[in-house]
Amino acid sequence: MTTYGTIPASTLPSANLEYLSRAKERIKDGLGARHPWKLMFNIHSLNCPRTFSEAISRFRANLAYFRMNYAIIVLLILFLSLLWHPISLVVLIIMMALWLFLYFLRDEPLAIFNRTIDDRVVLVVLGVSTFVFLLLTDATSNILVSVMIGAVVVLVHASLRRTDDLYDEESTGLVSGPSSSS
Repeated sequence: MTTYGTIPASTLPSANLEYLSRAKERIKDGLGARHPWKLMFNIHSLNCPRTFSEAISRFRANLAYFRMNYAIIVLLILFLSLLWHPISLVVLIIMMALWLFLYFLRDEPLAIFNRTIDDRVVLVVLGVSTFVFLLLTDATSNILVSVMIGAVVVLVHASLRRTDDLYDEESTGLVSGPSSSS
């Protein structure tokens, strides 16, 4: 008796469970362990910069180090602002699924036509496309206000947070120390 083209029923549920457990692990690893929220919101690391150039330096270093955390914060603010606009909320949930698969849950760099795409490019393309698709719904003022609020929150935090305790995982060195030149 031949069974060409059939899939054994016992392997299908285990494959789905394996995929779900891998996705759950990637969510835990990708969203929680890379740059902990506890480090980001350490109250002892907040103070006013002395000069404008120091604020710019802090902003750049913190933006590079906490970019995934900042993306989550802006998306959360956007989500909360769209709770009373169901069509916009559905569009946002679809875009958040794309964010999960294309940015947050990837184990390896994104490659299109055998070319590796940088994480910053993926971040910008997903951010702009989320913004554009949401503007096509009828919640333009909510979207603009929430994105501006998110940008201000990111700007203020990134400028006020010192960078002397940020360590790079690969080289275990400082991301940026106190700048004497600049």
